[in-house]
Amino acid sequence: MKRRKKTSAVAVNSRLISRPIRRCFPIFMLPTFAAFCIGFIWPFAQGMYLSFCNFTIPKDAEFIGIGNYVKAFADAGFRYSFLYTAAFAVVSILAINIFAFTIAYLLTQNIKGANLFRTVFFMPNLIGGIVLGYIWSMIFDGILKKYGTFLLAETSYGFWGLIILMCWQQIGYMMIIYIAGLQSVPEDMMEAAKIDGANKWQTLIRITIPNVMSSITICIFLTLTNSFKLFDQNLALTGGMPVAFTDAGTTINTTEMLALNIYKTFYTSANTRGLAQAKAVMFFVLVAVLAIAQLRFTREKEVQQ
Repeated sequence: MKRRKKTSAVAVNSRLISRPIRRCFPIFMLPTFAAFCIGFIWPFAQGMYLSFCNFTIPKDAEFIGIGNYVKAFADAGFRYSFLYTAAFAVVSILAINIFAFTIAYLLTQNIKGANLFRTVFFMPNLIGGIVLGYIWSMIFDGILKKYGTFLLAETSYGFWGLIILMCWQQIGYMMIIYIAGLQSVPEDMMEAAKIDGANKWQTLIRITIPNVMSSITICIFLTLTNSFKLFDQNLALTGGMPVAFTDAGTTINTTEMLALNIYKTFYTSANTRGLAQAKAVMFFVLVAVLAIAQLRFTREKEVQQ
């Protein structure tokens, strides 16, 4: 009987607490929801509409239908930037996550000075992308000068320069996430693997990686979105240069990524702002679809601890 009284008292108290929360919930939620609508929903909806218009400023928008999307698909520079960005994303995702996981694994093996190494590897993430771009451009030009060339002389220099810059900046951040995942692997599973005679490689493949899949999901998501959204480093390091000619006689910037292509399209001329807005909408849809597909695929591999 006493146990029933305690349970009922808890239930009564929970109801007394939850009722005012339910009543006041809209009052506390309204300012946040209003700010979300003003800061995100309305600009996004307006941007979607402007992608179907010719405009100099939003008030002068003239609806023209899907003409901007047709021009975007016909733009050789935009198509090239998409392929270039996709190739960059694949290489950077693999490089960043492999190096970050390797470093995190080594730093969780009780080595001396592990905390110092973690700080050193994380520090590049604190530096802004524009600053990093200019710093690395001077470093690369200083190295390539010895061979009688410079960063913007060939497309491959710019591509691998961006990969190195991105890795140097992002590896430390992803390393911290992987360290948190590695430290959460159950000790009893590791001990059971040792008792069963598993070596380090078998333990890593069969025990560690499956239990760190949640961290892998987060890191791949971040590197995927960051790779496609890369702008400031691209602008500062190469600016999209060098220039090449297509078979049709048009020019393309051979190290120009999608975000930089949209930026240049918008500010090239007042007549191309609708085109740039259409490219931005397509860019958003592309990144959103890839990110959702990646999250769904990697979450299926996660192990419930």
